Amino acid sequence: MAAAPSASCIFCQIARSTSTTLLHRDDKVVAFQDINPSAFRHYLVVPIEHIPTVKDLHRSSEDFSLVSHMLDVGQSLLHRDAPHAKHYRYGFHQPPFNSVNHLHLHCFALPFIPRWRAMKYMSLGPFGGFIEVDKLLERIKPLSSL
Repeated sequence: MAAAPSASCIFCQIARSTSTTLLHRDDKVVAFQDINPSAFRHYLVVPIEHIPTVKDLHRSSEDFSLVSHMLDVGQSLLHRDAPHAKHYRYGFHQPPFNSVNHLHLHCFALPFIPRWRAMKYMSLGPFGGFIEVDKLLERIKPLSSL
């Protein structure tokens, strides 16, 4: 599942940095603000362990637990920082539409700013695009849990 940390991976660098301003850090993930936000609040939750993309996740309790934890962290942060938002969205870009080859959960307190940015976070069905976290969790749910 995981690859060795990469010196060229910006998210590996952030996860191991002591100078980056983080919203959350624990033994599994870090969370920080997106440098080019697409919404009222736009956070990224990133595993400390280098996992390239959603395609590297498997139907296992380990991967399911990690993604569930990422979601819990994102929800907690947005409910703390944007408690009056009416809509929240959580999901991942799928290859070839991901911009960084290190798994990262996009966490949004909507609206999108500007509105056209919503296009960047649309599902393209069988062609990939953006996958909502609930759909990914269903895809990687361990068989013993079905």
